[in-house]
Amino acid sequence: MAVSPPVCDFNAHWHDFELPGADRKTYRLSDVSGPRGTVVMFICNHCPYVRSVLGRIVRDAHDLQAHGVGVVAISANDVVEYPEDDPEHMAKLAADHGFDFPYLYDESQAVAKAYGAECTPDFFGYNAQGKLQYRGRLDASGRTAGPSDARRELYEAMLQVAETGQGPRDQVPSMGCSIKWKTA
Repeated sequence: MAVSPPVCDFNAHWHDFELPGADRKTYRLSDVSGPRGTVVMFICNHCPYVRSVLGRIVRDAHDLQAHGVGVVAISANDVVEYPEDDPEHMAKLAADHGFDFPYLYDESQAVAKAYGAECTPDFFGYNAQGKLQYRGRLDASGRTAGPSDARRELYEAMLQVAETGQGPRDQVPSMGCSIKWKTA
């Protein structure tokens, strides 16, 4: 089921975490934050919205890191119901697609809830002070990849954040599969 998160809650504070990575290391927010901003994205392995843009996510993450923006991906899906999203499969996906940023597993789903993540992909762009400046989409892609020359909305927004500390006021929310929450 497609879900679209709410618009950016400008200046909302980020949330610290300590989560295991697909590479078997443990990461805190301070380990992944960049000196000019940070992107915290919620993704998963099986979502067709994520799969359609994985190459673009990797490209934009790499390019943003070159501008001092830290990048981290987090999967919070219930792996009992969606075993293809488990850490073993996460490690394979990260290796197969050349992730040069940590891919973390939020087993308790507490981090996803703290951030208010709703779908995959869901992008949160913070300035250097840890204040939210972007809650939009990667680009015009949906369940299938958009045109190859689609405007790089996340990338452009985060360059603006890196330069000015402020995100663009006009943002188009991301769209994707709902996060697969555990049943109580």
